Amino acid sequence: MNTLPGKIKDVSVSGSLSLAHIDVAGNLFSAIVIDTPATSSYLSPGKTVSVIFKETEVIIGTGKEHAVSLQNRLQGKIIEIESGDLLAKIVLDTAAGKVVSVITSQAVKKLGLKEGLEVTALIKTNEIMLTA
Repeated sequence: MNTLPGKIKDVSVSGSLSLAHIDVAGNLFSAIVIDTPATSSYLSPGKTVSVIFKETEVIIGTGKEHAVSLQNRLQGKIIEIESGDLLAKIVLDTAAGKVVSVITSQAVKKLGLKEGLEVTALIKTNEIMLTA
């Protein structure tokens, strides 16, 4: 699991769902939470939280611009690639800390990924978990 420290900037509520925006080292992350500030005190602006997401939910993109709906984006440099027959583990050094992605080995080859390459890590909003 990837775990990054962050601070809640704001929270929007609709019924029993909240959309939290979290500052992670200057990067704005969003997370859907099945809770509200009324039921969970950590869902308040200024509160420190951990942003957690699985390695298999980190998409790697090359270049800076990606016209996709994914809002959670971190720029980073590849510092390690462990490639197997089917899957590859990519370790990125980002401003928020190390982020690990597991993608197919075929994708590594197709994208021309190598150590030292600057890439973007993208994570879906509904794949982010928060802990206080």
